[in-house]
Amino acid sequence: MSIQYSKEVAAALKSGAPLVALESTIISHGLPRPSNLSVAIEVEEIVRAHGAVPATIAILDGVVHVGLEADQLVAIANRDDIAKASIRDLAMISAAKTSAATTVAATSHIAQLAGISVFATGGLGGVHRGANESFDESADLGALGKLDIAIVCAGVKSILDVGATLERLETLSIGLVGYKTNAFPGFYLTDSGFTLEHRVESAAQIAAIIKARRELSTDSTSLVIANPVKVEMDRTRHDAILKSGLAGAAAQGITGKAVTPFLLEHFHTASDGESLKVNIEIIKSNSALAADIAVALTK
Repeated sequence: MSIQYSKEVAAALKSGAPLVALESTIISHGLPRPSNLSVAIEVEEIVRAHGAVPATIAILDGVVHVGLEADQLVAIANRDDIAKASIRDLAMISAAKTSAATTVAATSHIAQLAGISVFATGGLGGVHRGANESFDESADLGALGKLDIAIVCAGVKSILDVGATLERLETLSIGLVGYKTNAFPGFYLTDSGFTLEHRVESAAQIAAIIKARRELSTDSTSLVIANPVKVEMDRTRHDAILKSGLAGAAAQGITGKAVTPFLLEHFHTASDGESLKVNIEIIKSNSALAADIAVALTK
């Protein structure tokens, strides 16, 4: 698999400067045009402003890119032939010389190959509602159970089975800490209703945990840093939209990996764009914290 580094990322790897991996699925599939490109550019600038180098990961014409040049970022945001790739898809897409945005799982995998240990995303995938019958579980969990990466997120999307997801994180020995919170966030919501055992107050504390994990050889799995959104959606409105979205998916026979994009689009439409604003604020906040962690790791 061919990997190409942007000039900025290559220089950072050579000098040992702090780096933050960023996924590309949120650009190509998670946000509408043209705001997806402006948000992607702003997120990279936030990482730089906090002292780290952004490494947005994607596949263009069969080449895995760690860090995107300006024209490549435009391509990911605007091309219509950008697929969505998890780890299992990487080899096929690379061999076929096609293009794809990378999911949390694929981004984590490629980031580890590149030697990048901190990753910022929006929300993790997890166990879907009704998984006891469908066995529908995000590949994110399996990947994080095998990869040593610190991933900053706003918990898991509230459309998932949050309790079951937390059980799977524990089973897979994936580390989990709350950033300035004892409540596990639910993406649009600051509190999903589940309590976190471990809490941290600073990026320096998180960096100390990452270093301790290496010293104690507990770094064969990932560390999840749950960073709640600052301004959550109205809970009554959120719950009503989720209920109607789940009913709509069931009525239309939407199952499997099609459920998440359907529900996210339903949230965006039914909330008159409120969920989209929350989504954007989440990735900005997580990118800033991830950069602070990457910088703290170099000290």
